[in-house]
Amino acid sequence: MGRIVGNSGQTWPVPLASRSMQFLKILFWCLISFVAAIFTYGNWSWVTINLWGGLVAEVNLPFMMLFMFLAGVIPTWLYYRTIRWRLTQRLTTAERVIADLKPVVPMGADPGPVLAAPVAEAAPPAPRTPPKQPPLELTP
Repeated sequence: MGRIVGNSGQTWPVPLASRSMQFLKILFWCLISFVAAIFTYGNWSWVTINLWGGLVAEVNLPFMMLFMFLAGVIPTWLYYRTIRWRLTQRLTTAERVIADLKPVVPMGADPGPVLAAPVAEAAPPAPRTPPKQPPLELTP
């Protein structure tokens, strides 16, 4: 049974979901390999490629397919890794700046009084005067 090791050396058992996902990944790659083997067996034929200057190359179809697949995947993968590396560098720089901005206080030490911004005192509200009404006229 696998175990996960933390930064402090603590270990925890691998969750069941992770183990089942590992099984699914292995199953997926086995199926892909099986399909590739069947494709290779069924299409083992020579393909003629006319190159420049009258050169002719004869290549097995599965090898040509593999070469074309890699020609498309490798540049995309390199671009992805480059973007991921750049984002990791930016995140590391941002974390370093944040750590520099925070004061370091040892555990258990009194950080001292917390200084709050002075609050301006508000003027007391003016007394309310009742609205003026015209006098009532009484007629007998």
